[in-house]
Order: sequence, then C-alpha cells, then structure tokens
Amino acid sequence: MPKGLICAGGAATRLEELTRVTNKHLLPVGRWPMVYYPLQLLQRAGVREVLLVTGQQHAGDFIDLLGDGRVQARANGEQLLDLDLTYKVQVEPGGIAQVVGMARDFAAGDKLVVCLGDNIFEYSHAAAIREWAADGDGALVFVKDVPDPENFGVVVYDGDGRVADVVEKAGRVDARYADPPSSDAVVGLYCYPPDVFELVAGLEPSSRGELEITDVNRAYAQSGRLDVRRVGGWWHDGGKHWQDLAEVGRLIEATGANK
Repeated sequence: MPKGLICAGGAATRLEELTRVTNKHLLPVGRWPMVYYPLQLLQRAGVREVLLVTGQQHAGDFIDLLGDGRVQARANGEQLLDLDLTYKVQVEPGGIAQVVGMARDFAAGDKLVVCLGDNIFEYSHAAAIREWAADGDGALVFVKDVPDPENFGVVVYDGDGRVADVVEKAGRVDARYADPPSSDAVVGLYCYPPDVFELVAGLEPSSRGELEITDVNRAYAQSGRLDVRRVGGWWHDGGKHWQDLAEVGRLIEATGANK
C-alpha cells in the first residue's frame, strides 16, 4: 500500500479568534477534532503509515492528541484510529508542494496519498484510491463541480475529454485563461507516484513565494499522466469562516463522513 501525508499547517487567520492559540485542524467539527476526518479517510483506503506535517507552534498539541496514531474513543474505548503516525515540522510556510517534498524520506520509494487536513468528504473514495495504488502509474486527483471555479485550480480537458492541463484561479493567478475553462475544481486529495519528489525538487516558487501543488498537477496533466475522479457526495474545504465549521458538523451528523 502507499503511504499517507496529512498537511496540517497554516495560521488560519480567517478564523480570527478561534485560531489565536491553536491550529485550525484541532478545532471541533461535529463530535471530532477536524484532523480525525482526513486520518480516517486514509485508514479506510488501506493506508497505515502516515506522516503529519504541521507548523512549529502547535506540533506538540498534535502529538498530545494523536500520539502514535492509535486513538480510542474516551466514551467507550472504541478504536477510532489505528495508524502508524510520524510527525514533521514545517518551520516556515512554503506551500503544499513543499510539504509533499518533505515526505521524500518517509515515502522511501512508495506511492503517496496526500490529504489536506481541512478537507472533509462524505465518501472516503477508498475503492478509487486502492485501485490507483494497485495499478496506477501516474497521478490521481479528485474533482468537484463548483459554482465559483474562478476561486480554485480547475482541470482543463481537450476535445476528446482527456485531462490536458490544470489552471489556478483563471484570470487572476493564471493569465493564460481569462475565464475558468471548466468548473471541475481540484480538491485536497491527491495520489502521487514516487517520481513526484523529483518533480517537486525542480519547481520554482510562485509569485507568493511558495511551491504550488497546482504546478505539480499541471506537470502530470501535460505529460498525459494525470487521472481524475469525481467526488461523490459532499466535500467541504474547512477553515474559511467559523460558520463553516458549524455547518459541516451538522452535515456530518446528518449523513456521516468517509462512508
């Protein structure tokens, strides 16, 4: 099986007072801390060895919460997580692709499933991840049709419906397109072959001084090695506003998560 990576850094200033003294991925969403959900997704996909990368300020809080990755419910002793968890600190923000590069020694030549710590899904997409792990030789990303594609990285399809490119915030960040060429936004769940680390090592920082994950996905798309799967059910990119946390908590109670 591939190894897993959870990206759980960032200051999350948009959450204002909620993240003054804690990391947003430790905030409650429903009855769990936010970070439990991406960890559970990896577990349901069959990933056992997971690296969690976070910032320097709250690394100890993650260790206090998650320990070695084997977490039991306090109420009844139910095994919530049964993972082999490793930690690494990102001292300065440098982009998601930089975090992927930090997993090179951890991956040790294996494939890597990357999940952003604030992305929560109704379905775990375990079958698609397992299929890619067994047979995929390129990268796999998941997409969701969104009403505001100008705010996302979106997939570009050629005339035959094949993935040709990935565009980040068309008309603002990527000036090659005045408008988004599709409404299929790439969500925070990525599957990469071992050569992703060579690709990351060759990236140049973007205008905001970070290594962009869109550049990684674009490289695979332009070489014909990017596959796309559509997200089933709902998907939530957490941490934009405090009301989002309450809304997705209610959604989880109504439908469940990582089914």
